[in-house]
Amino acid sequence: MHKGQDEKRPVSGGLEALIARADGVGGDKPPVHKWNPPDCGMIDMRIASDGLWYYMGTPIGREALVRLFASVLRKDDDAYVLVTPVEKVGIVVDDAPFVAVDMQVCRENDRQYLTLRTNVGDIVTVDGAHPLRFEDENQTEGLKPYVLVRDRLEAKLARPLLYELAEIGVVEKCDEGPYFGVWSAGIFFPMVPESEIAEFME
Repeated sequence: MHKGQDEKRPVSGGLEALIARADGVGGDKPPVHKWNPPDCGMIDMRIASDGLWYYMGTPIGREALVRLFASVLRKDDDAYVLVTPVEKVGIVVDDAPFVAVDMQVCRENDRQYLTLRTNVGDIVTVDGAHPLRFEDENQTEGLKPYVLVRDRLEAKLARPLLYELAEIGVVEKCDEGPYFGVWSAGIFFPMVPESEIAEFME
C-alpha cells in the first residue's frame, strides 16, 4: 500500500490521454520499467482487496479502462504508481493489485502445469518466473495464495482457486520437513506443513 499522505488529485496530463483511447488498449504492455517521469503525487484511486478499482470512491465500471490502468501500473519500493512517459502518480492498493480468477491444470510429458488468468486479462503459468507464495496472516482469512504476474506485481488467487489447489496438492519432503503443496512446471510450491493439513482443510 502507498503510505504517502499527499493530497490526492484528479486524473490529469498523460493519464487523460491514455483514458481517451482506453477502448483500444491491448497487445504488449507498455515499457513502464523504462520510464522515469516526474512524481506528481497521489490521486484518489484505490484497488480494493477483491480486485475492484475505485476512482474518487466510485467503482470504475469500464473494463477497458481498468485494463488500461493495470497496463501502466508499477511497484516502486512499497508504493504502487501509474506511470506514463510524462507523469507518475501514486494510488492505494489494499492487498495485491490483481486477482487470479481462473485456473487450468494440464499435464505434458509427466509434468503438471498450472495456468492462471487474472481479472485484468493476464495469463501466467506458475513457474520459476511466476512463483506461487502463501501467507497465513490471520484466522479470518486463513491461507492466502499469491502468484507473481510481472515486475513485482502479484495477483491474489480467488478463494475457490485455493480449494482447487488443495484438491491437487501432494506431500513432498522439503528442507524444513514434509510439506503439502502443488507442482507446476517441475517446481514444488509448498503451502503448509504436513502437520497442519487437517487444520488447513477445515
